[in-house]
Amino acid sequence: MELLYFVLICFGLTQILCYGKIFDRIRPDHHFFHCAMCVGFWVGLFVWALSCSTELFTFDYNIMTGFFLSCLSSGTSYMMNMLICDNGFQLALNKPEEGHVTHNT
Repeated sequence: MELLYFVLICFGLTQILCYGKIFDRIRPDHHFFHCAMCVGFWVGLFVWALSCSTELFTFDYNIMTGFFLSCLSSGTSYMMNMLICDNGFQLALNKPEEGHVTHNT
C-alpha cells in the first residue's frame, strides 16, 4: 500500500508541476519542464527524501533506494500521463498501414 501512495503522490505532483496553471508564469519554457518522465524522476527523488516526514510511507535512506524509487516515479508518471488526460482515459488503437502485410507466427 505504501508503494501505491508513493506512486500516486509522485504522479499528482508531477502533473501539477508540468501542467498546472498555477505555475504557468514561473515555469521555464524548456522542454524538460513539460516532460512527465523527466520531472517525474526528480519528483520521486524529492518525495523519497521527504519520506521521513510522513506516515504514509517509509523508505530507507539508501541512495540506491532513492534511485530506484525515482525511476519508478518517472516510469509510472509517464505511463499515467499517457493514459489519463483532462477528458478521461486516452485509448488509441494503432492500425497497420494500408498495404502493410502483418505476419502471425
